[in-house]
Amino acid sequence: MIYLNIICLVSCNPTDGPKKVGSVGIPFPHTTVKILDCDSDGGVKAERAIDHIGEICVSNPGVNVGQTYTEGEKNIGLYADQKYLRTGDLGRIDEDGYLWITGRAKDLIIRGGHNIDPAEIEEALAGHEAVAFVGAIGQPDSFAGELPCAYVELVAGANVTPEELRKFAEDHVHERAAQPKFIEILDELPKTAVGKVFKPDLRKRAITRVYNQALSDAGLAVVVDHVVEDKKRGLVAKLKKTGDVDEKAVALTLGEFTRPWEWAT
Repeated sequence: MIYLNIICLVSCNPTDGPKKVGSVGIPFPHTTVKILDCDSDGGVKAERAIDHIGEICVSNPGVNVGQTYTEGEKNIGLYADQKYLRTGDLGRIDEDGYLWITGRAKDLIIRGGHNIDPAEIEEALAGHEAVAFVGAIGQPDSFAGELPCAYVELVAGANVTPEELRKFAEDHVHERAAQPKFIEILDELPKTAVGKVFKPDLRKRAITRVYNQALSDAGLAVVVDHVVEDKKRGLVAKLKKTGDVDEKAVALTLGEFTRPWEWAT
């Protein structure tokens, strides 16, 4: 069964009829579930076809447009077509009308306007016998906006190189755009209290690596000191000077990326 906090019930597996393992069932009566591709303002760019992944959006008597949050600004962009509540979950509806949750919309990797579900990368790499855990994210890219990359924790005692894993991904990630351009093996991936890979730490790691490489290639005496989470701007890189620096050149170099930065104080 799927719940939306205290807002409403959405779906459950039927008491009679087939129960599909992994599915959250079929929508309740008076509930409409759409799989949509939305812009940041809630405009609908497309409705996904059967078995195609998009954002799960819901309309039923428990959805009150504009009143989900008491703080009005939090409701902005929360509704698709001013009717369907955007859950933030990624999913699909199969040919029998069953709903499947596949991930979180904020985890999408957006490569040049093309949406990539990180689960595709993670499931493929997890099929390697040496891999214990995988976290796939979008790393900053000056041309495409984001490129897929993956961080991997190995099974105890296993031995494999990042290049070998990249080749494995090329053979098993069928969507070419989703094949990771960078793979790093860590001793242990950051995890939540319940054992899920904690992706914000991986995103901070990727931003630091990519920005430091860009600054170094430009010959600028600047490094990313740390990356912080800003409530309005998301992840922000904090820069530190290591020598004399042309600040305009720094702005030009990092201005090619979409993720914000500022000087550390």
